[in-house]
Amino acid sequence: MTRYVRFSRDSLVPITASDADRRVLQGTVDGDTIRASDGNTYPLQRVRLLPPVSPSKIVCVGRNYAEHARELGNAPPTEPLIFLKPPSSLNAHGAPVIYPEIAERVDFEGELGVVIGRRTRRIRAADYLRHVAGYTIVNDITARDLQKKDGQWTRAKGCDTFCPVGPWLVLKEEVDFDALRIFTRVNGEVRQDAAVSQMIFSVGAILEFVSQFMTLEPGDLIATGTPPGVGPVNPGDRVEVEIPGLGILENSIERR
Repeated sequence: MTRYVRFSRDSLVPITASDADRRVLQGTVDGDTIRASDGNTYPLQRVRLLPPVSPSKIVCVGRNYAEHARELGNAPPTEPLIFLKPPSSLNAHGAPVIYPEIAERVDFEGELGVVIGRRTRRIRAADYLRHVAGYTIVNDITARDLQKKDGQWTRAKGCDTFCPVGPWLVLKEEVDFDALRIFTRVNGEVRQDAAVSQMIFSVGAILEFVSQFMTLEPGDLIATGTPPGVGPVNPGDRVEVEIPGLGILENSIERR
């Protein structure tokens, strides 16, 4: 399996720095080594992994698993429920999620991430694979109290560090999509366990719906929704979202 990564050689550069300041490199993971775009190889454990994509936008699907909708007291939607997370919320595998001072409850939401491979506008669901580059893992961190308070979800979903993505991108040709399953663990305890096939709206249906009103560009990220089992996390907790075949996305929760 080919695992594509973006990384920085300097582990001391803040995750919020620009790509230029971080001296971003790209490469593929081969065992414990990264074969990089600059022709060199780097030990995987000696670099700082960055989000494997740098999207112009992060499009998310709410309540895309019926049991998750019900656990929050909502009816399953009749069409995809779309919201956005800002690119400034992007976070990487291994980097901390910062618990904001304005929130009283912060939840994890493990999800499958779809990475767009070509410009996508007004497509049909049956053609969606032509527009997908590959898949990754997303944790749609949510300030649940702010979500309920605000009504719209921008503040609750858009805090800095609230969109961990990674650890890498796997090309669609190398993924057995029908076998994908999401596991989320908090401090080693399984909280979510569901097949991706339980999504109400398929990836094709999502791309058809979104592309009718929004042009998707290469590198854009689609977070396809979370299964049931979401819950709160606290500073000091460690969250792992695993999708076998795609890897494990791990982040700690910290106060600023």
